[in-house]
Amino acid sequence: MKLTEWVRIGRRATVFAALVLFAMGTAGCNKLKARDLLNKGVASFKAGQYDAAIEQFKQAKEADPTLMNARLYLATAYATTYIPGAPSEENVNRGKQAISEYQQVLDINANNLSAIDGIGSILFQMAGQPYEPKKFEESKSFHQKHIQIKPDDPEPYYWVGVIDWTLAFRANAEMRAAYNRENVRKQVKDTEPLPPAVRQDYAGKYASLVDEGIKSLDQASKLRPDYDDALAYLNLLYRRKADLVETEQERSALLQQADDLVDKVKEIKQKKLDQQSQQQPAS
Repeated sequence: MKLTEWVRIGRRATVFAALVLFAMGTAGCNKLKARDLLNKGVASFKAGQYDAAIEQFKQAKEADPTLMNARLYLATAYATTYIPGAPSEENVNRGKQAISEYQQVLDINANNLSAIDGIGSILFQMAGQPYEPKKFEESKSFHQKHIQIKPDDPEPYYWVGVIDWTLAFRANAEMRAAYNRENVRKQVKDTEPLPPAVRQDYAGKYASLVDEGIKSLDQASKLRPDYDDALAYLNLLYRRKADLVETEQERSALLQQADDLVDKVKEIKQKKLDQQSQQQPAS
């Protein structure tokens, strides 16, 4: 090989090496810039300056797409600014943007629990007003994904139970109201058993949902014995289950279980208050 060819190859190698070094340097600068923007965004977020935080998290994400915390904080900032039930297009878009950002995280890492919980939470908020049962079911599916990944966490079981109660309670109220509209002279109170035909309809549509919720909340309380919120909703679901059974004896037994749980919740709350008072320094 001639000397000129060696020189040409050497020049190419030098240029290539320079380009590699330049790219590495640029990438390194972008990563530093992204982390600086992330820190500024966190500071803005903590100060309640959510619009500024969103822009800083956006810039951090653009500077370093691999910076997962920037994506998660951006999604969380959108979710924080979403107001449940507010009908404005801007507000609805904030909820959708939160879901989109969380979903992008899941596209990179399907097992990211923060993103899974984030979507489950924002869908739950969006499902309430206007009432959308399908959104509640969709929210529940994300909490069930959490359970599949980390079955020892009590929180997703709690949310499955809360969603099941929400759907069962709403349907129960609507069925009672429909019956009362058609039977003006024979009204059924909220505390009374459902009329037989209504009970059969309710049981056919919601018995499995009520049982699922009871099972989930029971599991949450087993994983965290002092989980008073889970026990409170378990009490409420036993009251819905009481509307599913045929005999007064079964109904009374279920209502007693519900009352016992109310007492247990009171005991747990009192115990927590006592512990807090003991931990406070004497003045």
